[in-house]
Amino acid sequence: MGKKKIVIANWKMSLTLRESIQLAKEVSAESANVKNVDVVLCPSFTALPSVGPLLPQTVALGAQDVFWEEKGAYTGAIAPRLLTEMGCRYVLIGHSERRQYFQETDAMVNKKVLAALRAGLIPVLCVGENNDERRNGQKDYVVMRQVAEAIRGVTLLGTQELIVAYEPVWVIGTGQAVSGDDAEHMSQVIRHTITDIIPPVTMESRCRVLYGGSVDAKNVADFTHRNVIDGVLVGGSSLKSSSFFGILSRVR
Repeated sequence: MGKKKIVIANWKMSLTLRESIQLAKEVSAESANVKNVDVVLCPSFTALPSVGPLLPQTVALGAQDVFWEEKGAYTGAIAPRLLTEMGCRYVLIGHSERRQYFQETDAMVNKKVLAALRAGLIPVLCVGENNDERRNGQKDYVVMRQVAEAIRGVTLLGTQELIVAYEPVWVIGTGQAVSGDDAEHMSQVIRHTITDIIPPVTMESRCRVLYGGSVDAKNVADFTHRNVIDGVLVGGSSLKSSSFFGILSRVR
């Protein structure tokens, strides 16, 4: 894995198919101006087949979720092989909105991580504490538990990679991110937790740790200039090309 920073755009359920195609075209047209940054776009499932072919080699395709079974009677679920067939390289797993609205547990997240790796996908594991957990001084424990449970049984064979994104639940969508120092501390916590399961040498070469939560052009450099933060996961600011490229141009 290279030493480039990575910026992952999570479009959530925000754009129509037409809007997704237009934004993908704009990102593709400007991607040649982006240096030393890996870019990943995660549109909705319905937009994946249309967005994927528009992307140049410098921009990768990702999905927003995946199921842990390869096939079967699982109405509404998306198997890992279906994502790879559509050209996906990355997949978000365990986002706080999935945990909140769909009651995803750490055990379910773990099965998704393992299934994604078996299919050749790079899991982008999302972890983070809520407001009550933070106020009660439990943020480190909560994140350590989420990471440890999610990567249980992971060994990273061959060229497999893993990304862990720290997204404090209480700042998502608020427009107010945590401080760079806070994000750096939590990235260290995540790295130490990973090395309890994955050998440090493998962790350093095959794992990335990101920050996510109200990332914008004004604050992104405070996160990405830190050695222990390998990039950012962007939500609302990725929905317009102007704000997204403002972020990409300030990544350090």
